[in-house]
Amino acid sequence: MAGPPAVIWEHELEGLLRYRELLPRLEEALGKFSSRDPAEVIQPVRMTVPLQKHHGFLGLMPTYMEKNRVLCTKFVCFYKREDGSTLPSTQSTVVLLDPEYGNIKAVMNGEVITRMRTAAASAISAKLLMCPEAEVLAILGSGVQALSHYEVFTEMFSFKEVRVWSRTGQGSERFCRSVSGPVRVCVSAEEAVRGADVIVTVTRCTEPVLFGQWVKPGAHVAAVGACRPNWRELDDVLMKEAVVYADSREGAMKESGDVILSGAEVFAELGDVINGTKPALREKTTVFKSLGMGVEDAVSAQLVFDQWEAKSCKS
Repeated sequence: MAGPPAVIWEHELEGLLRYRELLPRLEEALGKFSSRDPAEVIQPVRMTVPLQKHHGFLGLMPTYMEKNRVLCTKFVCFYKREDGSTLPSTQSTVVLLDPEYGNIKAVMNGEVITRMRTAAASAISAKLLMCPEAEVLAILGSGVQALSHYEVFTEMFSFKEVRVWSRTGQGSERFCRSVSGPVRVCVSAEEAVRGADVIVTVTRCTEPVLFGQWVKPGAHVAAVGACRPNWRELDDVLMKEAVVYADSREGAMKESGDVILSGAEVFAELGDVINGTKPALREKTTVFKSLGMGVEDAVSAQLVFDQWEAKSCKS
């Protein structure tokens, strides 16, 4: 008989999940997803239940990786919060199951997994699509996703300057206190992105905050916020002038207001570039529209569980 499931809390996860181990697994998983081989990955588009009273949604993100023997789902609640709200914009839990017996193997706090796998996917997009001589990184937003993107982008790449903009001065100040390196605080989004080689948008905005006329030709944009069909971070000019990549074409066509409302075409998935079936057009302005996928949670959760088991055996 299977024993009780492992319960892995946030403070434990931070010691078990590291970018150097997560990044190669995530890149491999993105390629497997885009191969559309059901023996590799079965993952429906995220299912959502509206939480109308609380201006939010419950998302369900199941994934089965037959060859890897991984069965996982994430429950995520995400909300449209007012500026200055002290309530979290997202909360999530990841459940890992045994695909043969159907029992729960582990229940994990989803916050660390979500922020690290999201930032790692953005970093993979930059590795594939940004100009190799990129020197300036601009981050729009100052929350937990901004911090995780700063961590992995400065770990993977050598930028000469990092800029940050937040809707509130307190947010920018808090961000600067939380990071280890120098950051230039900008008073406007335009100031932050003018001349930037890589731009990361990790905001709560539901209307465009990044405009194409500000973005220099050949820049790479990782657009992480605005995960609903009527929410935007990027304007029509940028979406129509850039070459648009996504984690999931189906997800972008169903969930991304940036894609749906602009009428932009998704040129390729990141996994297509990893698999060599679509080119990485580094010389052009590129947008990676990140919605987040269950397969990203699944490989992250399995990595955490493997590390947890190994640690438990030693103690």
